[in-house]
Amino acid sequence: MNKTPKQLDFFERNLSVWVLLCMAGGLALGKLLPDLTTRLAHWEFGKDSHVNIIIAVLIWLMIYPMMLKIDFGGLRGVAKKPKGLLVTLFVNWLVKPFSMALLGWTFMQWLFGSVLGWIEPDTARSYTAGLIILAAAPCTAMVFVWSYLTDGDGPYTLAQVAINDLIMVFAFAPIVAFLVGVSGVTVPGGVLVASVVVFIVVPLAAGWMSRTALIRARGIGWFEGNFLPRFRPVTIVALLATLVLIFAFQAENITTNWTAVLLLAVPILIQVYFNSGLTYGLMRLFKVPHDVASPGALIGASNFFELAVAVAITLFGPTSPAALATVVGVLVEVPVMLSVCRVCNASRAWYQRALPATPR
Repeated sequence: MNKTPKQLDFFERNLSVWVLLCMAGGLALGKLLPDLTTRLAHWEFGKDSHVNIIIAVLIWLMIYPMMLKIDFGGLRGVAKKPKGLLVTLFVNWLVKPFSMALLGWTFMQWLFGSVLGWIEPDTARSYTAGLIILAAAPCTAMVFVWSYLTDGDGPYTLAQVAINDLIMVFAFAPIVAFLVGVSGVTVPGGVLVASVVVFIVVPLAAGWMSRTALIRARGIGWFEGNFLPRFRPVTIVALLATLVLIFAFQAENITTNWTAVLLLAVPILIQVYFNSGLTYGLMRLFKVPHDVASPGALIGASNFFELAVAVAITLFGPTSPAALATVVGVLVEVPVMLSVCRVCNASRAWYQRALPATPR
């Protein structure tokens, strides 16, 4: 029986197009209505807090629905087959942020900055900080899409996402503070901790409590079939509106130095392919099943860009080069991750030749 190829829906398949349209719309807004854009950019929770009220609300509308999908009950099954999870955690937390710090320094501060002189030193350090923030936040929501496209083990993918979210609560702030500090940018510790609480701890707790209460009251079928789908248009609109505002706030920065987007894409692309290849290769070496290895490789390569954007804005402001660096991650994510999905599917037979006769 022929298997129907799995496809993304219309929005997800064209996410890069929507990002480009939002980028153009935001730039037009910033250039044509600069006074309005400036007022919106400075509408913050307190003086110099860098937490823009509108963007904070929009990001909450993106993150909370993602947290509703996390099933912490699935963690029990992972304990019986931990190798895939251990490989993913190794790449996510010990390789990915540190390799991005190295790539950021190599390209933004050394090659594009010191050697070629294309980027000013302070701007290069800020770009590196944004890249580190992007890499220190493992992907959550879109991983479910990538897992679906590669015939991944759904419960195992859910468990990996849940564990990564729990680790993020404790590891994200120290890793960002250390690596960004090493890159030469001062990180206000209180602001970083506050951003973790606001954008990870609170929505994670709210999502878990809402999920538990609603499933107990109405059942899992109603929750997944009726409640969760209601958030989909809200999440999409919030994502697109956030991008419009960010590019509006970045309009002057981008139009005066439009090559920055292309330069920032270089270390992001290298990081994605390096980390996905490393994860996939380690999974095969340790004879992890393909339906665990593929989502693991994709988790190790993609980023929780909603959180990264929120933290970069909170730490450095919506008009900062660091915020721009995280937005470029959104721009390149979908087409690059789709290419990784294709590689995982095309190499399935090669991968499975290394596995024992009895899986897991």
